Formats: sequence, structure tokens, C-alpha cells
Amino acid sequence: MSARENILNAIAMNQPELAELPVIDLASTIHYEDSFIQFKTVLESIGGKVELISHITVLKDKLATDKTTGNFIVNTIEALGDVDKYVALLPVFDLEKVEKAYVKGTLGVAENGAVWIYESQMINRLIPFICQHLILVMEKKNIVSNLHQAYQKIDVEKEGFGAFVAGPSKTADIEQSLVIGAHGARSVVVFVIE
Repeated sequence: MSARENILNAIAMNQPELAELPVIDLASTIHYEDSFIQFKTVLESIGGKVELISHITVLKDKLATDKTTGNFIVNTIEALGDVDKYVALLPVFDLEKVEKAYVKGTLGVAENGAVWIYESQMINRLIPFICQHLILVMEKKNIVSNLHQAYQKIDVEKEGFGAFVAGPSKTADIEQSLVIGAHGARSVVVFVIE
């Protein structure tokens, strides 16, 4: 038996016993009278921005203007026009030039200002994290109070990847100096459709 097999066997024999998941009374979890206001307050307190819009077509002109700047702009939302499907095949070195990305979110969470995005909504799973400026679009009716409610609504097994995104990337690890955009987008704007 090889050293590798010995190690794997030792690990297999020393597994902890499985524990039952706790039963959570969802009626006793946090609830907000106005989930949108709480979502907006939290997201803006962590550096993001939230704008309420009447319809997704309001963003068509914004996207068209962005595309004329000559910057690398990616659209992953069909309702805004042509989807940039080619980004699924681009190498990471080309994706690092993405200035702005428009991505549709599935739902928002009021307690932490997070937006759930499925991999299929990203086209390429790097897009929300490698772009400089992230534009998320979601419907107001899809804002829930807490993560317990969010996990009841999303299907984590639906696709191979998904993520909650909450605000721009930031860290204060180095000399306790806040750096925005260290590990992801420098800005996040969530357009919430009324």
C-alpha cells in the first residue's frame, strides 16, 4: 500500500459522525416590513449603490452609451439587447480588461444586501468578480428578508456554480488601510425593477 493510500484510509477511518441539521423555525427569523428599504440601506452602507427603476428597458440607453466609450463592456442580460456570449470562451487574461458588466440577479437579501447570481446569468463565472464595475439588475418582488428565505427560493443544485455578491470588493488586511476593488469589482450598482 502506498503512502497516499495509507493517508486516505486513515482519513476515511477518522471521519466525525454525521450530525442532523438543526430545525429552524422560520417564523422566528428576522423579518423586515419593507425588505427593499433594508436591502438598500445595508448595500449602501457596505459601499454599493441601489437605484429603483420602472422597467429594465431604462438601462438600454445606459448600456448603449457604455458600449460607445471604447471600454470592454459585457452584457449578459437578454432584455438589454445582444448578449456577449463569446466571453464564455475568452481566456482570463482577456477578461481582466472588462471595465463594466451587466448581470441579472435572481434575488436579493435584505439582511446583508447580497444578490444571488446563477452561473448561467454570468455567462462566464469570472465576469462578476473580474470586472471593474458591476451592474446587477433584479426585480423588487424578489427581495427577501433573510438568507433562510433566500435558500428556500434558490436551487443551489440547479447549476454548477452560483454566488451571493454584496457590494464592491474590499479589504483592510494590509496596514489596516481600506482598499476597494482588491479581489473583485471596485463598484457595484444594483438596479431594482419596481
